[in-house]
This record gives sequence, C-alpha cells and structure tokens, in this order.
Amino acid sequence: MRTVRVNASRAYDVVIGEGLLSEAGERISSVSACKKAVIVSDDNVFAIYGRALIESLEKRGISCTRFVFPHGEMSKNLSVYGELLEYMCQMRLTRQDAVVALGGGVTGDLAGFAASTYQRGTGFIQLPTSLLAAVDSSVGGKTALDLNGGKNQVGSFYQPMLVLCDLNTLKTLPSDEYTNGCAEVIKYAMIGSEEMFNRLDETPVSAQYEDIIGECVAMKRDYVEKDERDTGVRAFLNFGHSFGHSFELLSGYSIPHGRAVAMGMAAIARAAVRLGVCEGEALDRLIALLDKYSLPVRADFDPKDVARACLSDKKAAQDGIRLIVPERIGTCRVQKVPSDEIIVWAEAGLKS
Repeated sequence: MRTVRVNASRAYDVVIGEGLLSEAGERISSVSACKKAVIVSDDNVFAIYGRALIESLEKRGISCTRFVFPHGEMSKNLSVYGELLEYMCQMRLTRQDAVVALGGGVTGDLAGFAASTYQRGTGFIQLPTSLLAAVDSSVGGKTALDLNGGKNQVGSFYQPMLVLCDLNTLKTLPSDEYTNGCAEVIKYAMIGSEEMFNRLDETPVSAQYEDIIGECVAMKRDYVEKDERDTGVRAFLNFGHSFGHSFELLSGYSIPHGRAVAMGMAAIARAAVRLGVCEGEALDRLIALLDKYSLPVRADFDPKDVARACLSDKKAAQDGIRLIVPERIGTCRVQKVPSDEIIVWAEAGLKS
C-alpha cells in the first residue's frame, strides 16, 4: 500500500494498493459525511465492479444510485453531462453528498465536471480502474468535456476529496487499455526521469504497478502543487498532447487518448531532432520503447490539418502555442511557437 498526499486547493490522499474497492465505504466515510452517493460509471466497468462498490458503500450507511453511460470518448459531451446533472437532481443529491467516479479517464472527467458544477460543487471521489486514469487523469483536479471543435474545451479545476486506486482492477484491463496507460507512463519518464525510462525498458509496467503508479502520481503532485491552474510548469505534463489531441480530433476520436499521445510524443521528438533541439539518440530510444509497448509511432494526417487542430486546442493562445519539446531522455523544455510556425513543427514531425 502506498499513499501520496496532494496539497492543492483541497488536500487529499491518493491511495494505491490491492483490495481498496472493498474498503471504499470506510475510506470515503473518513473524508466525507455523505449519506448518499451517485456512482458514475460506464457500462463496461460497472458490470464488473459496480456491485462490489455499492456493497462497500452501503455497509457504511451510504445509500447508492448509479448513472451508467455508454463507454468511450464519444460520451464525454454536453448531452451526457446534462443527463447526469438531471439525474443528480432527481436523486435529490445535496452538496453534502458525493459523486463517485468508477472508471477511466472519460468517467473521471465527466463525473468531476458534474460534481464541480452541480449546486456549485458537491463531494467528489475518484476510483480509477484504468492505468491511464491511475497515473494521470484521476489526480490534479482537471475535469473536461469535448466539443465538436476540440477536445476538453469545457471544464473546470476541481480537486477530488480522495483517490483510491485498487490495483486489482488493473488485472482485468484489455491489452489496448493497458498500452494506452503505458503511453502516459512513458510520458512521465520522458519529462522527468531517465532512471524510470530505463526501468520501463527492462521491466514491464504490469510487473511494477505500485511503484510506477506511485512515482507518476508523485511527479504529477509536484507539478500540481506548484501550478494548480496550469499557467506555468504544469505545462510539462502536456508532452505529446498538443499533437496527440489533434490526432484524436482529426480521427473523430477513433484513436484512443493513450495511442494518440504516443503518436504525439514520437512526432514532437522527431520534429525536435530535425529542428536541432533534441538528441537523435533520445528519439531512437523513445521510438524503441513505444514499439516495445505496442504503441504507434506514426500518424497519417496532413500537417496543415494538424497545425489547424493545434490552434483550436485549449492550450493555444492568440499568438501561438507552447509545445513541450524533448532535449534528451528525462529532460524537456517549453518551446513557444508562433501560430504561423506550427506548420513547420507539424511537417517536421509527420514526414517520413
């Protein structure tokens, strides 16, 4: 069992270990006086873990209802969000009660944004069941919905009261979901730890879940505590995401987030080498590690389309965008790129 304390606008623990789902009621009761909870989950995850969570909460006197939505990024929209808010209101949820997100990144984003806006803020608990959510999206307080014009265009900063990462839930992950999460793990190694990068090359993530998740969460904790609202150093966590979000959007979200981030990391590293910013060896090693985890390293999109999509991303400003660019394994820098030069980076990253 490992616990990482996050001291943000709301302080909370991220607990990582086996068997936490059965302890959820007790642990939630220790941070919240809620007597009612709405469990938000997708149809795949709830079918596996919903009953166990309900039993754990009801043992502690917390009555439960559930809002189950179709799995996938396409459900992270204003329509499903509105349905969730209406459901919370029908269930007479109060500000003293809690929204419990059981699932991956889509679930956490949707449930978190609903919790942050319902009655101007109600209790919020994260129970990530995917590797990607465990290492990244469940921590840090970002919540979001997609619009037709871009990913994560609507959202809020809203820290959870508690994050419980039950490692047993990762044992049922489909191989694609596992590799999606590995992309985010590789991201953390690229921005801050060559030692972690080497371990990922030597030992599969699945053989070191507790240590790797703990290290990634601790790294994110450090960025969040310095820059909770993402106006400065927290931008480093976006390595691979500016291009990656563009690939997701251009594919109609048929490319999952983790695979898009892998493609984005490879593209920005390729561009950095060609534009004289990054060591060639770092690109070679990154490509080799992505390939080892069965992650894609090429993106088949028109660079002009990618550049336009980058400018619609929420990270863009009127005068351009901040790209997170690798210099070597474990070290990145912020590269401010004017709007009319993004095409240069896109072309350098996407050409063969």
